Amino acid sequence: MFMRPGLTGLAAGLMSISALSFAEPAFASDETRESWRLFVTDQTKAEVSVINPDSGTVENTFPTTGYVTHLVASDSGKTLFAVQMDHDMVNVISSGITLSSHGDHSDLKVTDAALLPAQLDGQRPVHAVPHGDKIIQFYDQQGEGHVFSERGLLDGKADYQTVKTAAPHHGVVVPMGDYFVVSEPNLANPVKEGELPPRKGAKVIDHNGQQVGDIATCTGLHGEAYSAGLVAFGCEEGVLIAEANHGDAPQLHLLPYGDDMPEGKVGHLAGGKAMQFFLGDYGADKLVVIDPSSDKPFSVVELPVRHVHFILDPVRVKIAYVFTEDGKLHALDVLSGKIIQSTRVTEPYSKDGHWRDPRPRLAVMKDSIAITDPKNGLIRLLDAESFKERKTIKTGGLPFNIVAIGGSGLVH
Repeated sequence: MFMRPGLTGLAAGLMSISALSFAEPAFASDETRESWRLFVTDQTKAEVSVINPDSGTVENTFPTTGYVTHLVASDSGKTLFAVQMDHDMVNVISSGITLSSHGDHSDLKVTDAALLPAQLDGQRPVHAVPHGDKIIQFYDQQGEGHVFSERGLLDGKADYQTVKTAAPHHGVVVPMGDYFVVSEPNLANPVKEGELPPRKGAKVIDHNGQQVGDIATCTGLHGEAYSAGLVAFGCEEGVLIAEANHGDAPQLHLLPYGDDMPEGKVGHLAGGKAMQFFLGDYGADKLVVIDPSSDKPFSVVELPVRHVHFILDPVRVKIAYVFTEDGKLHALDVLSGKIIQSTRVTEPYSKDGHWRDPRPRLAVMKDSIAITDPKNGLIRLLDAESFKERKTIKTGGLPFNIVAIGGSGLVH
C-alpha cells in the first residue's frame, strides 16, 4: 500500500511523544523521566479511576453522575471527557500530565490528576471529538455541538461556541480550520416518537453557521477520524473524506467501496498519525485499511473471528492491535494487511448480546499494551514486542473503557 512521502517522520501524536530522543540536559539538575497514567471506567459504577501502571495502585477515583459510556482524551492528553450518555452529563478530568515540546526535546510536568469543576450538561451527549486545543461535544437530542477550549476548561471556564445542525440526530461536528464538517439528518420521512432521524450525509458550514457547497451523500454516517489533514467518515456507500483546502472550505468526496468488496460497511475509524491512512471495521469479522491516495484505497483484512476492539500504536506507526472474541490479541501490519503476531490473553468474550456488555478495551503505553479484562476484574499489561504478560492490576468490578496518557521528557 502506497503511503504519501514525507509523512513517516512526523510525530505520532498524544502518546508517541515518549518515543522522542532527547539532547543532554541544559543543567545538571535536569533529567529525563517517563510517566504514565491509566484512566479506567467501570461497566456499572459511576466513576473514573486513575491507576499508576508501575505500582499497580489506584491513585484516585473520581465520581461521575452516571455510568461513563465514552472516555475521550484531548489531543494534548491534558484533559479527558467522561461522557455519560444516559445521564445527560459530561465530566472533565485533568490528567495531571503535561508534555511541552521544545523542538529537540519535550518537558514533562506531573501533578495530581483532578476532577475539574466544569459539568457539561446537555441532552444525550455521545460523540466527543478532540482537535488541537478544542474538544467538540455533540448532543444528539439537541442536534448541536458545543466547542470547548481545553485551556479554558483547565482554567475553570466552561464557555463554548454552539454549532447547530439541521435537527436533533445521532450526529457529529468536526472542526477543520475556520470551518466545521457536520452530519446531516434525513428528514424526508417521519420518525417514531422517541426516535431520532437517520443520517444521510455531511456538509461544510462556516463560523457563522452558513452552509458552504452541497451536502455530500454518506448514508448512515458513523465514525470519524483524523489523519494528516484529512477527516474520514464511515458510510454505507463508502468512506467520505473531508480534505483541508489551504484556508478555504474543506472539500468532501466519497471513496466508494467498489464491486469487488465483500458485503459490509465502515462504522468505526482510527487515523494514522505519522502516515496518512485510516483503519476501520468492516462488518463483524473484518477490518479495512484505507489509503485515500491510492486508486484502490481499500485493503480488506480477514480476521479469524469477530473483532471486539482495535487501536493503532502511536509509536510503532505501522502496527495496529486487534482483540478478537476468542480472547486473543493480534498485531496487524497495516502496510501489508497481515497479522504478524497473536497470543491468547483472556477467556473468550462473545460479541453476541448488548453492545454495552462487559468486553475488553485496549490502550498503548509506549512499550506496553493495557487490556481490560472485566470478567476477572483485571487490567493486563503486555509487552508490546513479545506479547508476554508483564503484570496484572487488580481493579475489581468490571473495568471497561481505558485511556493511557503519558510519555517522557526533561524534568527541570
